Amino acid sequence: MSTVFIALQTNEDTRQIVDAILQDNPHAVANEQPAMVKIDAEGKLVVRRETIEELIGRPYDLQEMQIHMITMSGNLDQTDDEMTLFWNA
Repeated sequence: MSTVFIALQTNEDTRQIVDAILQDNPHAVANEQPAMVKIDAEGKLVVRRETIEELIGRPYDLQEMQIHMITMSGNLDQTDDEMTLFWNA
């Protein structure tokens, strides 16, 4: 199985986003750097709008994450409610 990842800037806006991603992906590992957090996961990584909204306490559009995203690795499948990174077998 291949590893996918997403890297986000480290700032106040991304703390709850990172927490939401880790909550929804217990197999994922956060690697914190001084200016970014890189979240690695075997197979796939799912980002759910609903979980982010629960943690930040307001409506959230997944497109907002692009402001804080540094890079990602994997194929991307995105809807209004969910973003999934994965590699085709």
